[in-house]
Amino acid sequence: MHVQVVLLDGFDPLDVIAPYEVLYAGRAASAGAVSVELVSAEGPREVASGIGSLTLRATAALDPARAGVILVPGVAGRLGEPGEAPGQGVREGQPDEFISVLLGRAMATELPALLKAAMENPEVTVGTVCGGSMLLAMAGLLAGRHATTHHGGLDALGAGGAHAVSARVVDDGDLVTGAGVTSGLDLGLYLLEREMGPRIAHAVEELIAHERRGTVWRDQGPAPVGF
Repeated sequence: MHVQVVLLDGFDPLDVIAPYEVLYAGRAASAGAVSVELVSAEGPREVASGIGSLTLRATAALDPARAGVILVPGVAGRLGEPGEAPGQGVREGQPDEFISVLLGRAMATELPALLKAAMENPEVTVGTVCGGSMLLAMAGLLAGRHATTHHGGLDALGAGGAHAVSARVVDDGDLVTGAGVTSGLDLGLYLLEREMGPRIAHAVEELIAHERRGTVWRDQGPAPVGF
């Protein structure tokens, strides 16, 4: 299983690092059957996060034709105007803050078109953490799909055409979405379990001393009554 973790300007560091570390540990646990890399729509480059002066380096261009998983993080803080240092200001956690950054930066790049191509590829599963699903919604890629995001953005997600679900992780087949930032740990572990088996996922879970939280929501089984 090859995983491309997308870096976009103003990304939330934990959205990226949490699933990256889980999946990278899965590489060792699976004797190399899992691989993971940091990518961007523009190709190899230094990408500034939305918190402080933290940057990470994308080592390759996002390739929607490559089989495996593409993981899209959310954003944090605000990027400011061109020429200003990224990461100024605090994370507001409000849907309009996420949307303004995503639209103002990521939506003006090739990323939406690349993600559209990925979602049309039957050999690709797209995963998101936190506001990453908002980017897909703004690109018109979640119409009729079940998905989750940070709890502050669920209404906006629904307004974008998705069936918004208040759950830690939502599995909608070739789309697997996580809620708030720490859900990236659970998303990574779930992807390992789903794609590589529970023994691999359990080994990584023990290594990082984190037990997955909540039920992974799927559109299966009888609907609950009276809730």
